This record gives sequence, structure tokens and C-alpha cells, in this order.
Amino acid sequence: MTKERTEDDVLIKCESVSKKFCKDFKRSLWYGIKDVSLSFSNKGNHNNELRKDEFWAVKDISFELKRGECLGLIGHNGAGKSTLLKILNNLLTPDVGQVTMIGRVSALIELGAGFNPILTGRENVYNNAAVLGFTKKEINAKFDAIVAFSEIGDFIDSPVQNYSSGMKVRLGFAIASEMEPDILLIDEVLAVGDLGFIIKCLNRIGELMTKTATIFVSHSMPMVARVSSHAMLMHKGVNQFSSTDTAQAIKQYVDLFESAGRVNQGTGDIELTKVELYNPQTKSFVTDDSTLLATGDDLRLRFDLDIKENIKDFNLSITMFDGQLRETLSASSEYKNRQFTNTGQGRQHFEVVLPNLILSTGKYAVTLVAANPLTGQFAMRVTNCIFFSMKAVGISWATSVMAGEWQQINQS
Repeated sequence: MTKERTEDDVLIKCESVSKKFCKDFKRSLWYGIKDVSLSFSNKGNHNNELRKDEFWAVKDISFELKRGECLGLIGHNGAGKSTLLKILNNLLTPDVGQVTMIGRVSALIELGAGFNPILTGRENVYNNAAVLGFTKKEINAKFDAIVAFSEIGDFIDSPVQNYSSGMKVRLGFAIASEMEPDILLIDEVLAVGDLGFIIKCLNRIGELMTKTATIFVSHSMPMVARVSSHAMLMHKGVNQFSSTDTAQAIKQYVDLFESAGRVNQGTGDIELTKVELYNPQTKSFVTDDSTLLATGDDLRLRFDLDIKENIKDFNLSITMFDGQLRETLSASSEYKNRQFTNTGQGRQHFEVVLPNLILSTGKYAVTLVAANPLTGQFAMRVTNCIFFSMKAVGISWATSVMAGEWQQINQS
């Protein structure tokens, strides 16, 4: 429920909130009818019990958020983050527990959510602001600032259905932030914006934080670290870890990511059957995560692929992620205009060498990709296929470093 704005510092209070879903659509309809019937009977509704095909999307979540605080909500896909935000935004009703929201709520939790596609951007600004309780006079006073922030320009009078995904995000964020909310909910939508606008949004969130309670959901750990005063790690619907130490929460997230093991997110037409890295210490290829490289070492990766007959040509690429899951380095056969052809001999062997590797000190995860050269579709995308560590010369917090060509010029 949403209460009128008060002077209470606590703007969001989430008390033992749980929400369950049913995997089977027809069964979920039957459960819904049954629950409505039970709600009118003396038997009550046993919402804390799971029935066949049901699962907890959110389970026993409790927290308080004060004005001036930003909660970074992190976790893998399916962890329950978006479901929790929809409960907070009153789009879903919890089966167990209670949510109290004090003040005006602005939410940007789905791309283009709340926009009428056949109306213009201008008309959607007035509609969205009116829903938030603003008068036409108040909207008029803020309209120019909304358009300027969104960088929509003359497209403000075009139908929203003609907007790109980035334009929808810019306009949606501009409305949400310029309407002076008490509570701001943001779910991953900044991922589709360009870098300049993302920076502007993060700066705007920083400005709002002094007078707003913000919940920020993102898979970008640098973004979470930048804007959050504390963080909560969700896993399979539960609060796995929460702390005002955002760095520790991010570490827990990365550890969870590493423990997930290899995951093929491609079509499965190509399967990784073996992968190994050259270890300079043992002077041999190893399949474990013991490889330690130093500045200037070559990274040598060997792997075997099982390729189905329907695959003809493909590109290969690798991407490395650091301890905050930032993409630090990528290499692709496409950069060399090199395509590989399926020889039809079952398991096939490959090797890639990245010479003179220069990365910051830390642990890195390798993602291996095989893609259709025409469509870009992933026949294979294996995350966490292998890990290695780097011991760099010198200290740097950059995602990657370069040696550079240095010299002292003596002037006569």
C-alpha cells in the first residue's frame, strides 16, 4: 500500500514478503480461481504453502530504506529481483508479508512501461505525470526540462511506437527523475542507453539520492558500486547477502557466478567438450583454474568442440571478465577475417594465442563463443569455461593496462 508523504525517514518498508508462481499455466488459472473462493470462506487462503508446480519467486524478503539511501539489488537472471520491484511498485500482490511505501513513487522497471505507443512523447509525458499526481500547471513547468534531459528533440511530437529502445529509456528516465519522486525504482533499463546518457543518468541519481529512496537493479557491478549505499544479493528468491559494504556484496555475487560452473547460452549446435590453458609454471596445458600469468605472458587456450552437421561456417571469439564481471578484453577470429568450416569429423580441435597479455592483477573468467558469421546467432556461448589469475607489474584499478612506448627527450 502507498501512504501519504510524511516526515518519517523510512520510505520503504518490506516485511517478510514472499511471492509464488506456478510453472503450469492451466494449473495456475485453477489455483487463482480456488484462491479467490477461499478468500471469501472461513477456511482462509494458505498462501505460505506451495502446491504442485509452484515455486517461490521471492521468499521472506525484509528490509527498510530511508531517504538518502540507494539499495543496489543484484543477482543472476531469475533471482527474483524484478519480481520484488513489481511488488514494490504495486504491480504484483505478495502472497505473504507486507510492503509500505511512503510518498510519490517513480518506477522505470520495464522498457517503455506506462507508455501508450500510439500517443506522442509529449502526450505520454502529460499522461505519466498525471498518474503520479501532478497538475497540468506543474507538468508545464517541468516539461522543457524533461525534453532537454531526454535528448529527444523534435521527436517529442512523434508517436512513441516509432522510438528506438534508447529513446524510450531516455524519455522514461527523464519523466521518472524530473517528477521529484520520494521513491525511485530502476530495473536494468540503463543497459540499452549510450555511454554519455548512462553517465548523465548516474549523475542524476546521485543528485536525487539526498531526497529519495532508490532501488537500483543492474548486472553492471561498476554501476552498482557507484550509486549504491548498500546492496542486497538475491539468489533463488531469497536474500543471500546484504550489507552496507557494497564491495563485499559484489564479491559474494562474483563468487556465486564462479560457482555456477559452465553454462552454454547458445543454441547447443556446438558443444564445448574440453578446454585448457597453458600454465607457464608447470610448462603444460591444464584444465583447472591454477594458471597464473604475469605481465607480458602469452595466453594460450586450447579447446575441443563437438559440432553438429547443420553448422557449416562459424566465427570463434573469447571474452574475459574481471572480478566485478566487467568485460576487460575480447579477441575474435572475425577481427582477422577468419571463418572456420565444419570438417564433419566429430570432435575438432582449436587453439588461440593472445600474445603479450597486459591486464590488471586479479582473477579472470573466460567466455568462449562460436557464432554464425552471417546472423551473429550464438551456436555456443559458454560462460566460465575456465579461470586464470594475473599478477601485473605495478598497481592499477583499470580494466586493462598498456605498457606504452616511453622515452625521455633531451632538448638542446
